[in-house]
Amino acid sequence: MLRTLSLALGFGLALAACSVTESAPPPDAAAAPEQLMVWPDLLGRQRPAPTTTIAYGDKPMQAVDLWLPDGNGPHPTVLMVHGGCWQTEIADRRIMNWIAEDLRRRGVAVWNIDYRGVDREGGGYPGTFLDAAAAAEALRAHAPRHKLDLSPLVAIGHSAGGHLALWLAGRSRLPPSSPLRTETPLPIDTVISLGGLPDLEEAARPPGSGCGTDVVSRLTGGHFTDTSVPRLAPLGVRQVLINGRQDRIIPTSYAESYAAPMRAAGDKVKVRLLDRTGHVELIAPDTAAWAAAVEEIEAALGRKRRQ
Repeated sequence: MLRTLSLALGFGLALAACSVTESAPPPDAAAAPEQLMVWPDLLGRQRPAPTTTIAYGDKPMQAVDLWLPDGNGPHPTVLMVHGGCWQTEIADRRIMNWIAEDLRRRGVAVWNIDYRGVDREGGGYPGTFLDAAAAAEALRAHAPRHKLDLSPLVAIGHSAGGHLALWLAGRSRLPPSSPLRTETPLPIDTVISLGGLPDLEEAARPPGSGCGTDVVSRLTGGHFTDTSVPRLAPLGVRQVLINGRQDRIIPTSYAESYAAPMRAAGDKVKVRLLDRTGHVELIAPDTAAWAAAVEEIEAALGRKRRQ
């Protein structure tokens, strides 16, 4: 685990070398690179710990961290998915600990899942997807014991986790012949993607993203029909895409190029492009980007009026 976050730190340092635009300054006031957060700004903080860890399989990455608020419940719940270019050596679920703790303090339970990346035995296609699905189904199994309210259920994912969160919401649309298909998948009401890669076919085309294009091939094995979210449209769930205008890892164009065809298919998709925001700010408490995410989470949970 320590090696995982060390590699995430190195990776971050290397990479750091209907739309809504928020707080847009004049062009000459746009955020300079040195004003953006880099991974040490987040990973160097004291890392909070979850309430408990629950295994859903016998592999080390087949585990979930549960963050329980104070009180007896029932607790509104968020299903959380970490990023890291679908590679375990880049990041694991602990990279989300800071925002998970922030939500816990706000009275929201967090089901922060892990999964085998493409760099682990059994990862890629179909393993990475089956892990994410099994972790989601484990939430339904453990909800009564921990008094987790799953109606409504919000899923939130960062970077590659944004793709997996959207994919989890679309599992009922998987082709009958897909090895990824399961009966009666856990219903998700709203998905919030933070700097995500929702369209794998777009991410596989050069120049790609900061994750590169090769990892998409390793993830899908060329199977886009049941792995790339636009192929599952319409998902039938509300989707919010929050992206930083200064994100140097995920192109901002990914958000609208995904949203347009999904809207055309009948889905409700909201895009929020935030200025003075890179990739790290999206999962760092006390940033405008995370405040925007919290606003969307609380609205989706019915705790705040939706804009």
